[in-house]
Amino acid sequence: MDLTLYTASKVLRIAMVALTTALVLTVAAGRPCRAANASGKEQYLLNARFLTGSGNQPDDWRTQAWVDSPSAAAYRWIPPPAAGGQGVLEIENLQANDSRWLQTITLGPGWYHFSAEIRTEDVPRDAVGATISVMDDGIMSPDIRGTSGWTRVGFYLRVGKRGADLDVALRLGGYGSLNTGRAFFRDASVVRVAALPAGAYPAFDLEQIRRAMNPAPTGSPISLVAVFLALSAIAAWGWYEFGKQPPAMSRAEARRMRARSSRKR
Repeated sequence: MDLTLYTASKVLRIAMVALTTALVLTVAAGRPCRAANASGKEQYLLNARFLTGSGNQPDDWRTQAWVDSPSAAAYRWIPPPAAGGQGVLEIENLQANDSRWLQTITLGPGWYHFSAEIRTEDVPRDAVGATISVMDDGIMSPDIRGTSGWTRVGFYLRVGKRGADLDVALRLGGYGSLNTGRAFFRDASVVRVAALPAGAYPAFDLEQIRRAMNPAPTGSPISLVAVFLALSAIAAWGWYEFGKQPPAMSRAEARRMRARSSRKR
């Protein structure tokens, strides 16, 4: 059997397996991760009522800020009282900042309602206040500023047919609009709705927003596969042509050849 042809065929098979695996993983990424909340609705946030955690860290949430320094922002998890109830997340911006508690979720196609109860203390009114947001351009609830009691705010979001991964943020301040003060969050929720309710506001289309932010390159998935296969074929042909060339003779082999030739003389 020609080993060079075998090697080229093996390389091509490996390339095809890698392409198939990548396509399968891309499709699987759009599948939603579901959990049930107390009302029986599908709840897409984990630990949405901040019931569990350790120390100052609630399970399934992380922190992030524009100025990511202990001197710029403080984060606190207030566990639920022993008698029952729910926990609270707090952000205190010690200097003008855009700070948030974050959780990454995966959503399938359709409409979703994002909401949370928020209250604030000493949040200036000349910049974006406290919101529940998605970390894509401008997707956020109405903001809460000043000093306020608990208020539920939210927004609606349409996810395209391929689904999406996104970061949900409980946030104080915004992009290009840093703020100070304290914000408190409880009873966060991301649930699916059958359709956008009449008059619902604000409402966003995630697919359109991401397309505007990142225009797709010209072409189609079929042309991408064709290019990949063409490159794989070129690589396989290169292996075949490389195998047809005689191996280079090492210096030691050359010396042995000269020695045998001189003895024959």
